[in-house]
This record gives sequence, C-alpha cells and structure tokens, in this order.
Amino acid sequence: MEFLLQIIQNRILWSGVSAWLLAQIFKAISNVIITGKFSWERLFGDGGMPSGHSATVSAVMLSTGLYAGFDSPVFAVSAILAIIVMHDAMNVRLESGKQAHLLNIMAETFEELTGTDLPNDKKLKELLGHTPLQVVCGCALGLVVAGVIFFFFG
Repeated sequence: MEFLLQIIQNRILWSGVSAWLLAQIFKAISNVIITGKFSWERLFGDGGMPSGHSATVSAVMLSTGLYAGFDSPVFAVSAILAIIVMHDAMNVRLESGKQAHLLNIMAETFEELTGTDLPNDKKLKELLGHTPLQVVCGCALGLVVAGVIFFFFG
C-alpha cells in the first residue's frame, strides 16, 4: 500500500493531471460561450483551446525540473517528451484533422451525387490537433500550474 501513498503524494503527477483538467475545463467553458451548448466531447476530447496535451507535458516537464533538478536525466526525458508531444499536436495531428475534414466532405458529396450510402456509419473525427496558439496557451497553462503547485506545496 506504500505505492498508493507515493502516487497520491507525487506532485509531478498531480501537476500534469491538474494542468490537463484545467485545460479541458477551459475548453468546455469556451465552447459553452461560443455555441451556447455544453459538450462532453469538449470536456474529454482532443483539439481546441488550450491544448490539454501541451498543458500536461509542460507541467510535468517544469515540475520534474523543480523537484528533481534541471540537470537530472528525468528532466531531460520529460523535456524531450514535451517537445515531441507539442510538435506532434501542431503538425501531425493538426494535418490529420484537416484530412479528416476533407474526406468527410468528399464522402458527403459522393453520397449526394450517386445516391448511395457509403459503409461508414459516422463522420471521421476532425478536431484532432492544435494551432500553434493553442499549443502555446496550453504550454503556458501547464507552466503556471506547475509553478503554483511547487510554490504552494513545495
């Protein structure tokens, strides 16, 4: 049971989880403001402002540096991981979302022109990645969360 106590007391873990949760809450709130409707997809889904992935990895990275030292091997691993995740969110996943959007339009057009239904039951998910601004805002949120947790909980 010692491991449960260690998990509960792991401030690096809680920094990442807290940053992700705040990012998702901000997404859901902004969606309500923009559309006037609450969406569970915005609370748990990918894409949107701010990037939950970026918030999570940047919080873990800064927390690791603050608790383990910026010269530690675990900080180096967390920094590289953060760079990879944020780069992927802005490039690979963003482009995949654009491709899904185009494929959805093509499928819709094909069905309208031919009068036949394609075998896919639902549209491809289009909101996958992030714009650079969404990634920067997520990263900033994660850094702030990590700093607050370190400042208040040492």
